[in-house]
Amino acid sequence: MLVDSPPEERMAAAAPPRRAAVRSLGLLVSAVILVLVALASIAIGAKELSLAQVWHGLFQDSGTYGDVVVGERLSRTVLGLLAGAALGLAGAVLQALTRNPLADPGILGINAGASAAVVTAITFLGVTSLSGYVWFAFLGAAAVGALVWFLGGSRGATPVRLALAGTAIGAALHGYLQAVMIMDGAALGRMRFWTVGSLASATDAIIVQVLPFFAVGTVVALLLARPLNAMAMGDDTARALGAHLNRTRALAMLAATVLCGAATAACGPIMFVGLMIPHVVRSFTGPDLRWILPYATLLSPVLLLGADVVGRIVARPAELQVGIVTAIIGGPVFILLVRRRRTTQL
Repeated sequence: MLVDSPPEERMAAAAPPRRAAVRSLGLLVSAVILVLVALASIAIGAKELSLAQVWHGLFQDSGTYGDVVVGERLSRTVLGLLAGAALGLAGAVLQALTRNPLADPGILGINAGASAAVVTAITFLGVTSLSGYVWFAFLGAAAVGALVWFLGGSRGATPVRLALAGTAIGAALHGYLQAVMIMDGAALGRMRFWTVGSLASATDAIIVQVLPFFAVGTVVALLLARPLNAMAMGDDTARALGAHLNRTRALAMLAATVLCGAATAACGPIMFVGLMIPHVVRSFTGPDLRWILPYATLLSPVLLLGADVVGRIVARPAELQVGIVTAIIGGPVFILLVRRRRTTQL
C-alpha cells in the first residue's frame, strides 16, 4: 500500500534517477570546495604562506612554518569545520522541526541563551575551563529554545511568532551581557569573545573537549532525516507512516541544543550560518532531508571558514571576528528571505 511506503521512497520515486546522480555529484563537488577553503584558511593570515610552505609545515617541518601552520591555523581550521557543520545541521533540523524556513539557532535566540549562560558562569561562578562551562552553554541553549517554543505558540507556532519571540529574547539577553560587562570591567576582555564569536582562540584542547558533543549531535541529527521527512507531510500522515512525533521532536531539540551549545562554548555566538546554508541547499535538493543534512554538513563550514578568511584579509594586520562577518552577510540575506516569503504569500 502507498501509505506504508516511507516518504523518502516516494520522493525518490518521483525524482528522476538523473537528478539523484546530480545530487550525488554535488556532494562530491561540495567536499572539494570545503577542502579548498580549508587550505585557504591554513594558508591565509597575518603572514601568507604558499601551498608548498603549508605542505612543508604540515608534514615535514617542526620549525617556523610548523609552529605557525600546525600550532595555530590548523586548530583554528578544524574548529571552524566542526562548528560550521554543527550550526548548519542545527539550522536545518530546527527548520524542519518547526516547519519554519526562518528558524535558526541565532534568530531563535538559542545561541544568545548559550552565550548568556557561559558569561554568567565565568563572571559570577568563577568557571574558567571549557569542560566546566560547556554544560552551562547547553543549559542556556535548552532553556531559551523551550521558552521561544512556548512563547511562539507551542504546536501552533508560526514562523512570525517564533522569529519575534527569538528576536525579543535575544535582544534581552544581549542587554544582560552588556550590563554584566559594565559591572565587571575586569571581565570585559574575557567576555568580548562571547559577545562577538571568533575562531581565534582555537586550541587542540578545546577541540578534544567539544568533539564528543559534536559527534553525538551530528549522528542524532542525521538519523532524524526519515522521521522529519514524515513530519513534513503533517502529523496525521506521519503517525500513519509510523513516525513517533514526540520522540522525534525531543530528539531534534536535543540534537540542536547539543550542536549549538558545543559550537557556542567553543567559538562564542555566531549567527546566520544555520539560516543561510539550509536555504541555499534546499533550492537545489528539494525538501528531502536525506540530502539537505549532508549538504549542510559540508557547505556550512565553507561559509564559516570563508567568512573567517575574509575577516583576516580586510583588517590586516589585525582581524575582524568571524561573528561580525557572518552578521554583515546574514542580515541582508535574512531581510531578502522575509521579503520573498511575504511576496509569495501575497
